[in-house]
Amino acid sequence: MNERKSRGVGGKLILVLTLLFFYFPIFYIIVFSFNDSRSLTKFGGFSLRWYEKMFADSTMMEAVMYTVLIAVLATVISTIVGTITAIGLSKSSRVLSALVERTNDLPVMNPDIVTAISLLMFFSVLAVRKGFLTMLLAHIMFCIPYVMLSVTPKLRSLDPNLIEAAMDLGATPIQALTRVIVPQIRPGIVSGALIAFTMSFDDFVISYFTTGNGVNNISILVYTMSKRVNPSINALSTIVILLITVVLGIVNIVPIIREKKGDAAKPANRKMLAAVAAVLVVAILGAAVAGGSAQRRRQQEAVEKYGSAVMKLYLPGEYLGEDVISNFESQYGVTVIVENFDSNEMMYTKLQAGDSYDVLIPSDYMIERLIAGDLLQPLDKSLIPNLDNLAEQVIGLDYDTEGKWSVPYFWGSVGLVYNHENVDPEVVEEQGWEILHNTDYAGRIYVYDSERDSFMMAFKALGYSMNTDDPAEIEAAYEWLRQVNNTMSPIYVTDEVIDSMINGYQDIAVVYSGDATVILDENEDMSFFMPDEGTNIWCDAMVIPKNAENPRLAHEFINYMLTYEAAFDNSETVGYASPNAEVLEEMSSQEDLYAENEAYLPRSGYELDEMFHDNITLQRELSKYWIRVKAES
Repeated sequence: MNERKSRGVGGKLILVLTLLFFYFPIFYIIVFSFNDSRSLTKFGGFSLRWYEKMFADSTMMEAVMYTVLIAVLATVISTIVGTITAIGLSKSSRVLSALVERTNDLPVMNPDIVTAISLLMFFSVLAVRKGFLTMLLAHIMFCIPYVMLSVTPKLRSLDPNLIEAAMDLGATPIQALTRVIVPQIRPGIVSGALIAFTMSFDDFVISYFTTGNGVNNISILVYTMSKRVNPSINALSTIVILLITVVLGIVNIVPIIREKKGDAAKPANRKMLAAVAAVLVVAILGAAVAGGSAQRRRQQEAVEKYGSAVMKLYLPGEYLGEDVISNFESQYGVTVIVENFDSNEMMYTKLQAGDSYDVLIPSDYMIERLIAGDLLQPLDKSLIPNLDNLAEQVIGLDYDTEGKWSVPYFWGSVGLVYNHENVDPEVVEEQGWEILHNTDYAGRIYVYDSERDSFMMAFKALGYSMNTDDPAEIEAAYEWLRQVNNTMSPIYVTDEVIDSMINGYQDIAVVYSGDATVILDENEDMSFFMPDEGTNIWCDAMVIPKNAENPRLAHEFINYMLTYEAAFDNSETVGYASPNAEVLEEMSSQEDLYAENEAYLPRSGYELDEMFHDNITLQRELSKYWIRVKAES
């Protein structure tokens, strides 16, 4: 008896722990959606500010709309196609049925990245403009196999003579299908539809490669927003969680209510639902017509002036001031389609695949690659009079000495953020990058999970150029990083380092200067240092691709970004150094801005600092070595 009780208690405990494991992260997100602080890990008081920001963000609202619309359409179409195909195969020969079923299994078994790249290349070969339609087709494609996998077992369980029996009793083939077969396999159809909706709603990888023209779903938006501390992610996630909870509640409660009220309530319920749906449709159509009229007027004026009313911008996520795009659209009467990439290499892949953008914002070494590949068009400087506003520190940089192809957007460095309450500043200044070998701080450091940045600090610590391709020097840098890995127990991070250092979880971190600016602004115990051995001084710049559809408006945008107002908003929001001389001076000299923030202004003219140059062979070699370093963790 006691043994049975103990087993029961143990089972309940396991159930509770399992529920906590699954639902605590959801509860955590909901709580922090009401956080007054920007921190994603430290609660600073109750506030609705992130909900206000979320609803005011048109990009977020569009992402929600596209996510739901594509998920619903993909579910309906894939369910119909998948069900009809499964029924047809059930009456086909075994050879044909087996062949199609094995083919159907391929998208399910394939890694998402393989499917995504395949679709990207397929649409590029067909010269199809990527956007809503391509994403929808991709979602339908990968949802159909899941519907078929759910419906096929139900079909196999049916009596093979069921259709013939129905037709013998006077049913037409359509009636036999809709009134006999479909009701019998309805559980499989519903199951397939639910799986299809979930797969479509959640998908990121395939969506990321097949979208374009500013069409983003929630997963793409959240991914690009996660590059920097943005608690609006929590607010958006909470809304999605609550909506799903409400829908599930309705799905489970309505059948119970119907059972209690009986069939008499069904007509009234249907009339009420029809009336609500009609009101919603009328309201949406009315708003669309009203908004469309004003939009058409603005677009016509822009077309007359620039030849087009739409400009496509492709840049890293969370890299814009809060009002930069809206102010540009309002001032010039155009629409800016903003898309985000997570790496220069990803941007390059999409450009190579034929995607067209009007303005790109890649990094220095990637600009060299784009120039070498004849993928950029030279700038018409007569259309960019605000070039006179550039700070001298960003004029004549190595990757484009004459400024023929690019205009600086942000610039910065890589350095060490450290807690000066726990780490002696004199030790940091004396040891520089070698502090990452100081075992006094073992287990208390963050290293950026990037072979490019990690090998940079190793090369500099050893006195080498970070652009070296000498095998002996690369081997020495590899051993330097192995020592860091094996003796210091570093935590490898990406953008989560910002929030982690704001909350003081570790004492030392390798950080980009703009991220360091945010950290120092939020945590007064943190300091920033650029080692005397040298570091990477980088610059991200605006360029116009050779296949840009609206180069005239692209020049207008570049010129606008060099204005004081746009540059100030950009730099204050993101934290990176502005290329605008006036803004740079103001940001670095006024106390209420970044005058006391030692991370904001990168050093200039230091002989040991360098920029990366494009070298694909070297990059592959460093990637190989970096994998070996990480494998020993």
